[in-house]
Amino acid sequence: MKDKRIVVALGRNAFGQTFPEQQKNVKKAAEAIADLVEQKFEIVITHSNGPQVGMIQTAMTEFARLDNKYTVAPMSLCGAMSQGYIGYDLQNAIRAELLKRGIFKPVSTVITQVRVDPFDKAFQHPTKVIGRLMSKEEAEAEEEKGNHVVAEGDGYRRIIASPQPIDIYEIDAIRALVNAGQLVIAAGGGGIPVMEQGTKLKGASAIIEKDYTAAKLADMIDASHLLILTSQEQMTIEDGKTPLGHLSVDQAIDLIDKGNFDPITSLPKISACVNFVSSGQNRTAIVTKLEEAYQGAKERVGTIIK
Repeated sequence: MKDKRIVVALGRNAFGQTFPEQQKNVKKAAEAIADLVEQKFEIVITHSNGPQVGMIQTAMTEFARLDNKYTVAPMSLCGAMSQGYIGYDLQNAIRAELLKRGIFKPVSTVITQVRVDPFDKAFQHPTKVIGRLMSKEEAEAEEEKGNHVVAEGDGYRRIIASPQPIDIYEIDAIRALVNAGQLVIAAGGGGIPVMEQGTKLKGASAIIEKDYTAAKLADMIDASHLLILTSQEQMTIEDGKTPLGHLSVDQAIDLIDKGNFDPITSLPKISACVNFVSSGQNRTAIVTKLEEAYQGAKERVGTIIK
């Protein structure tokens, strides 16, 4: 284990919904990351891309609808686009904040592909809603293509799978950059989901839950800490009233088994923490709010599993 090597997973509250909101919010994220740099943590950042990938997918779909020379962009391509432009804003904000504090440290974004299993049961039970509201006719056209849709309000939305991450193809590059003293942004949005086809990697129509990829990434670089940053200081069980402080892995598993977490929002976070901590020795996972990143890394606040 690399002591003081930390994977930081930024939630959607670190970015906002629009381009201007993102440029404003990443400055707050950069301040939190710079606090960790000052404490000599070796840092790899991963992040959510929920609103951003949906915006890209919607825009590309509308573009194809308005000009039939173009085709709809596959989800894997939309994920790659989101990694690029979120990484661009985030790495520049971190670089500026570090220089303001008199710290020179290279910041790199790695476009990251993550292997998924084509037989993952998630492909039969999609959970991630994506794209704009569609009419009944448009929804039927999507179903004819083999895509899944779900009724929402007065229309329909496309819904796609969220398979588990198996491997990270760029892990050697990420590890080399961290070992060279760089701060790395990688596996944004859970990574670009791909499947192996011989020597080729084919994009999958899916979105990987970023917390599970963060845990996989932290395990593969042998980090000592996984820090998941959200909008709340501590996780709560499903009643929304009972805060969770220090937990053992066994205690966390017991809470999971009793159905205490929302399967879409809180369950991936607590499960990812359990996955990371239980896959190595002397590991700690923390879930807390963005503004408390430093205190969380010091294990003073948040939900702490070890």
